[in-house]
Amino acid sequence: MQNSRRSIAHELMESAHEAIRWRLRNLAMLIIGVLLTGTAGYKLIGGEKAGWIDCLYMTVITVLTIGYGEVVHGANTDVGRIFTIVLAICGVAALGYALSTVTALLVEGELASALERRRMMKEIKGLSEHYIVCGAGRTGEHIIEELVKMLHKVVAVDINEERLRYISDAYNVPFVVGDATHEATLLSAGIERAKGLFTALDTDPENLYVVLIARSINPKLRIVARAIDPKAHQRLLQAGADIVVDPNRIGGLQMVSEMIHPTVVSFLEAMMRDPRCTYRFDEVTIADDSEMANKSLRNLHLPERLGVLVLAYRDSEGNLIYQPSPETTLKPGMTLIAYGDVHNLKRLRELAGSKHA
Repeated sequence: MQNSRRSIAHELMESAHEAIRWRLRNLAMLIIGVLLTGTAGYKLIGGEKAGWIDCLYMTVITVLTIGYGEVVHGANTDVGRIFTIVLAICGVAALGYALSTVTALLVEGELASALERRRMMKEIKGLSEHYIVCGAGRTGEHIIEELVKMLHKVVAVDINEERLRYISDAYNVPFVVGDATHEATLLSAGIERAKGLFTALDTDPENLYVVLIARSINPKLRIVARAIDPKAHQRLLQAGADIVVDPNRIGGLQMVSEMIHPTVVSFLEAMMRDPRCTYRFDEVTIADDSEMANKSLRNLHLPERLGVLVLAYRDSEGNLIYQPSPETTLKPGMTLIAYGDVHNLKRLRELAGSKHA
């Protein structure tokens, strides 16, 4: 099953370049055909006295219209010169067609685009523990922007290539052009190696289908889905989404917060939207063999060493403990909720992770 999925992803990646490869392959075959025909023709005209290298040389200088002289025995006969005329015409036509085709590929940007897509697919193939964002609309862009600020690896997926190119230029993330509701598209985005997936497509049925496919491919994947209709909330959860977000509900709650707690909201808004602000909240899980495991917060000196504050933690039973004391011992599997600069939070994630990762 896994091999079949990889095969599908490979076919999707190759299909984007097949048309260009077909055109270039045909051009190569045309040029090679002219050279072989010319060489064989001169060999036939020259007989045993004509060497293969001389015949090839005669063909090349004829096709390229260089004309250094007739080096093949018999080329100066009527038959030889008629053959040379026909070969020159065919050779010039073939070279002209090849030049015009290559020029068209370069001018239209198809060749550069194909090479860029190949480079991008290789980049995606090398990613792991990354996040896939399905849908590059306004919601998807906000997701990508925040993930990039948090120094996470991201792959964008959408059917609109122009929109994806804008996202790629703005946030320097690789992308896959395709329908996210197709299994092959998600495989091309590296879903088997991904850490999480966001689906923010335009309709609930599309988001539902993405959740179903993603969950079937990678059961360990964390999935966050957008629900446009409140009725779709439960369906998305049943399909396999870990979290379902209702933008209308969140918008309403924010409006109330703006009215009741304007200073708090201003602080959060500035933190999230100000491009100069790199402070964020993050969660970090202690790995079994982490150097932080079985040590107290006091002994770790996280504020002094990393400049991060541990505001709360979730224990192995799922209980959320606020304002942990300095004597709190960090156990494997415990999830810390920390606040600090994104670069320092990244260092904290590395410190809390496995030594053998």
